[in-house]
Amino acid sequence: MTLKFELGPGRMIGGSNPCFVIAEIGQNHQGHIEIAKKMIKMAKDCGADCAKFQKSELEYKFNKCALERPYTSKQSWGKTYGDHKRHLEFSHEQYRELQKYAKEVGIFFAASEMDEMAVEFLDELDVPFFKVASCDANNFPHLELTSMATMRWVYQTVKEHNQNFTILQCTSAYPLDPEDVNLRVIAEYQKEFPDIPIGYSGHERGISITVAAVAMGTKVVERHVTLDKRWKGNDHEASLEPSELTELVRAIRLVERKSPCNFLFQLGKSVVAKVAIPKGTVLSMDMLGVKVGEPRGVSPEDMGQLVGKAITEDVEEDGSITPRMVDVYNNKG
Repeated sequence: MTLKFELGPGRMIGGSNPCFVIAEIGQNHQGHIEIAKKMIKMAKDCGADCAKFQKSELEYKFNKCALERPYTSKQSWGKTYGDHKRHLEFSHEQYRELQKYAKEVGIFFAASEMDEMAVEFLDELDVPFFKVASCDANNFPHLELTSMATMRWVYQTVKEHNQNFTILQCTSAYPLDPEDVNLRVIAEYQKEFPDIPIGYSGHERGISITVAAVAMGTKVVERHVTLDKRWKGNDHEASLEPSELTELVRAIRLVERKSPCNFLFQLGKSVVAKVAIPKGTVLSMDMLGVKVGEPRGVSPEDMGQLVGKAITEDVEEDGSITPRMVDVYNNKG
């Protein structure tokens, strides 16, 4: 049975609960808190459940050499990589301001913790959940990145301390070509870890792959968002603009209403009468057929159980044969 738990106050995930949609703002705010607020409001207006950022304490995430490395990319916000990252990193007070704004707007506020000190700070903020980025999923030196052995160890390590967690399938390329997504990993995770919800974190262009992931049963999805894909920054090209995020949420909710189970119920076939059958008739196989029926009738797999039993009411030709119409039927319906 897939685990269900409360990911944020009053918001359950897993089971039949709606997919939890995370708008990953990351550092697409260009280092400006007012843009960050606009993006939080955009995420809410587009129907996302959560606006998420990335929090680093730079001296704990990078060593001195990495911070002093010259950074001359056209995406750079400074002469060194450290200057670039400092431009994009909000202070603790700014994070508190953003969290307060998100609460006013009515959307969950969270962040990926990129180092141990960031974990401590986010814990102080009392964020609804912690997101461990894929770049930290291989902090086991003797295991290969993205191997199932790694994920088993991640699962066992987390589960020992907290039963309420989800694993998101993620291919870290920006942007990601659809043919490289490999959604089959989701099915492998679902088989390997049947007691936790499985999610999807996507960086592909467009929304189709993410919608397909939801149709496969993912319970959490995360997509990067931006106000303008033309802005400076490595993530914007792989991000969704407001109209795309709105369409993604709309499509996800449609898929949830028309889930595979619902499609099977609506389009699945059932037993019908090949001929008019008067009340009291003992059924034989030549009287029965299989069609998509309305109302839904006995399942075709149970058709053999109807043979030799008396029908308890008149059935017109082509009419559905429902469980209540058949004497001493085994009440499966």
